[in-house]
Amino acid sequence: MASATEEHAPFASPEIGWAEQDPDDWWRACTIAVPRALQQAKLGGEDVACVGLSGQMHGAVMLDASDRVVRPALIWCDVRTERQCRELTEKIGAERLIQLTCNPALANFTLTKFLWVRENEPEQWKRVRSVMLPKDYVRFRLTGERAIDMADASGTLMLDVANRRWSNEMLAATGIDQELLPALYESPDVCGKVSTAGAAATGLKQGTPVVAGAGDQAAGATGMGIVTPGAVSATIGTSGVVFAATDRPALDPKGRLHTFCHAIPGRWHVMGVTQAAGLSLRWFRDQFGAEKDDRCDPYERLTDEAAAAEPGSKGLLWTPYLMGERTPHLDPNARGALVGLTASHTRAHVIRAILEGVAFSLRDSFTIFGEMGVPVNSMRRGAFATVAANPGGRLRERSRGRGSRGRRGLRRGDSCRGRCPDVERGGRGLRGGRSSGCAGETDGRGCRNFEPALPGLSEGLFGDPQHL
Repeated sequence: MASATEEHAPFASPEIGWAEQDPDDWWRACTIAVPRALQQAKLGGEDVACVGLSGQMHGAVMLDASDRVVRPALIWCDVRTERQCRELTEKIGAERLIQLTCNPALANFTLTKFLWVRENEPEQWKRVRSVMLPKDYVRFRLTGERAIDMADASGTLMLDVANRRWSNEMLAATGIDQELLPALYESPDVCGKVSTAGAAATGLKQGTPVVAGAGDQAAGATGMGIVTPGAVSATIGTSGVVFAATDRPALDPKGRLHTFCHAIPGRWHVMGVTQAAGLSLRWFRDQFGAEKDDRCDPYERLTDEAAAAEPGSKGLLWTPYLMGERTPHLDPNARGALVGLTASHTRAHVIRAILEGVAFSLRDSFTIFGEMGVPVNSMRRGAFATVAANPGGRLRERSRGRGSRGRRGLRRGDSCRGRCPDVERGGRGLRGGRSSGCAGETDGRGCRNFEPALPGLSEGLFGDPQHL
């Protein structure tokens, strides 16, 4: 197994709540990362048996008749579509929306972004001849095929999640032509082959099969073994996600959790999302620095600094709503706040308050799981799990992997339906980068870790921050 990365440009935010990226920059990064991974693995393109894709969910990519990008993509954390969400809910009805798609209308979901462009940039919308999600644009450039997996399609608000098909009623109600949409596939299904142009750009062999793959959360959860009821993961990247596998579409009637198709055919999942989990710490790092540059990971330096402050941060509270919030508030206008600051607080208290605020935000998802009767028998946490300070006292298992964001892994023959190992035994089916599930007792490298990263956090120290 080998991996490689290439930075793409950060998202642009020309106005509060906006977030845009250039899809062609994703492809540029892909054409650098894939050859680099082949080189590190000492493999040729002919050695790769199959290709799978994963990436950020919800983003709205629009192409014209010549397959050129019409405008920058509105990505997952763009929340400018509050009015479109409100009008859609009024037109269809909140209860009916959840019946049709298993989810409410949220500003993060792709359909609302298309509606915003149609209403606010009508000349641009007139040029649109096809639409897709971020990873699927990379697939399109690699294969020439317009395709999407069930898991990623679940976050568009256009999928009948329970029946795993596009919702005719949603498309009719919003005037979106199904001809614009990509073809639907289950994650392990082959949906195309590497084209001549794709091979020339990446070093992969022309004709190599490409499977549908999955959105980042479903792919990462599969790699961590979160594929059966009772298995739960908590991962933190830019956002933070608590993810539980289910064998049926489990619904929260208030729509506070997302109910999506899983990457495993015939399975679903529910997940709660904190919009700015890791982003909170990155914001602090970018604005106030990570102290000395000793070539160590800056986030490790920040969490080491936070460990010097006592649990509860002397009553200092952080609400991590830098980009609005999804779970449980469903409010694109929610804003971050540092509350209770006094002259006795230090930089360490501020950092710890940020970590604790994120941890309490993630705990909200477990509360809703309990209301819904979603079982939580074990929990695995991702690479940035030092932020999760264990406010709920849950059993946790730590995965050694890095999750599905930002990396492209190459593995011979693991990705096609019928050819991959049983994902219910160890979670080693679809892999995102270097993610891997781990089972059994501790192996001395943190495989099973039930201690909080910042010990001693208790809501009794300062009550529930939701009252803010």
